[in-house]
This record gives sequence, C-alpha cells and structure tokens, in this order.
Amino acid sequence: MIDYKDYVNLNGLKQRIHVKGTDENNPILLFLHGGPGVTNRHFVIGSNSDLCDDFTIVAWDQRGTCGSYEGCTKESLTVSSIVEDANELVKYLCNKYNKEKIFIIGGSWGSCLGTLLAKRYPEHIAAYIGFGQFVDGPLNEELSYKFAYDEAVKHNDQDSIKKLEAIGKPVNGIYKGGYDGMMAQRKIMMKYGGYSQDKAKRSYFSSMVVPVLKSGEYSFKEIVGFVKGYQFVLRNMWDEVASLNLLKETEGKVDVPYYILDGRLDNNTPASMVQDYYEKLEAPEKDLIWFENAGHNPLGDCPEQFKKCIREKLLPLAK
Repeated sequence: MIDYKDYVNLNGLKQRIHVKGTDENNPILLFLHGGPGVTNRHFVIGSNSDLCDDFTIVAWDQRGTCGSYEGCTKESLTVSSIVEDANELVKYLCNKYNKEKIFIIGGSWGSCLGTLLAKRYPEHIAAYIGFGQFVDGPLNEELSYKFAYDEAVKHNDQDSIKKLEAIGKPVNGIYKGGYDGMMAQRKIMMKYGGYSQDKAKRSYFSSMVVPVLKSGEYSFKEIVGFVKGYQFVLRNMWDEVASLNLLKETEGKVDVPYYILDGRLDNNTPASMVQDYYEKLEAPEKDLIWFENAGHNPLGDCPEQFKKCIREKLLPLAK
C-alpha cells in the first residue's frame, strides 16, 4: 500500500503532494486542481481512493496555496511558472516510480494547466483528461456573466441584479473591482446552479471551505495556507488567466491523447464553448463525452460514471 504526504522542491519552492495507491506498477494519475489557488487534495484522496485499484493517484497543492503557500512570492505566480512546476513534478514522479509517462487530469483552471503542460512538454504525458474545460478566458466570463444576470432577472432577484450591474459586464475577462467583482459574479452564478445542480454546492463556503475543514486531510498550518492562499493566488494570477485562449496557446494542436469529460450544465466554464473547441483542436486521439446532468465538476456530480470513463480511456493506453 502506498499512502504518504511529502514535499517536493519544484523550481525553488517546496510544494506539497499526497500519493496513494496499491501497487507501484500501476500507472500514475496526477490531478491538477482549479482556481488557480483552490486545492482539491481532500477530494482527490478522500473521494476517489477507489481509483487506487488501477492507478497511483497524486494530489498536489500548486504554488501559493495550502501546503505550498509558505515562501511563495507574488512575482512567481505566473501561468508559465506553474506549468514549469507541473513539468518538474511529472519528471519527479516518472523518476521515482520508474515510468516513461504518466496520465494527467485537470478540472477548471487545472484543465488549462493540463492543456498547456501537454502542449509544451508532451514527452512524459501518456494522455490528458479535462473537465470543467477551460477554453477562452474573455468569452468564458462574458457567457458566465450573462447566465448569472439572466437567471437573476428570471427570478426577479433585485439584489443580485444590482450587484451585477454595479460590477458591469467583464472587459477582456476582467471585472470592475478585479477579484472582488469576479467573486460577486461567481456567487450569483453558483446560486442559480451554474456550478452544480446540487443545492448543497451552490455557495463557495459549502462547496469548497466546509469540505476542506471536515476532511482531516490538512494540518492547521495547511488550512491557514488554504485560507490565505486562494485569494493570494487569484488576485495575482487572474488577469493573466482570464486573457488566455487555448486554441491560440496550443496553435490548435497537442501531441498527446486528449479527452474532455464535461458537464452539460456548466456555466462556470460554460459548456457551450466546448464543442467548437474540441472540433478545432487536433490530437493523435481525442474524445468528448458529455454528462448531461452534471455541472462544473462531473467527477463530483457523477462519480461512478466519470471514473468508469477514466478507466475505459486510460487503462488501454497503460497496457
């Protein structure tokens, strides 16, 4: 049995990982969390340990958050720096477990990170899976804002309408008030099911903070790093992330098998953008699978069906 937490030095910063599995010969599946700055180590290890029958799963606190908060500077919080960190972690895992390649899976910002990693460093990536698939930052915010506003109008929610009108439509993916404006929009979007149809997941506190606190995965110091880190990372990275367009960044092509498993009801990274992106992106093998009743995190909304797809897509490649 493999089950340990460790620190790995990635490009000069000590970063936290948790590795869990049953057999070192199993293929490695590295999870790339969203945000940026919103760790999911508790979700990966706590809710998906059944994947350990087939994979060695790795959860990682990215630069600036949770167990990787201490020592991070705002100057180092760039898209390229986190891609480089991810590449260093991939090479570390390949070396430690004697693998030529590993699998990566990313949700939301993690799907952006995973795509850029697969584009820039394909040599150690066996395949990519994305959900809550990021496509185009400016268009993402335009559509997500429209969903929140239209729902507020439909429900005659005058308080939400006033808040959305106060921050205004995003310009090139950026809201008036920056981080605070974006969070105001996100809270209203989540309130009306743009993140999940599960009413227990319709606020940041219930869907993200409570699971972290209740999980037992994190030390007190790491919880402090989570609370401080997600704002620290988002405030320093959002302008760059919101400007990204993955078709431009990849020049429309990646050199690894590329699978998108997306929730049809996602209005955080709106699902309406994904089909066109998928059709235009070239890959040696690719597939787009829809989860009709899922939102931004189909791995959480439809766990059994989602993990069945993971196994069907990745295990034949591992053999």
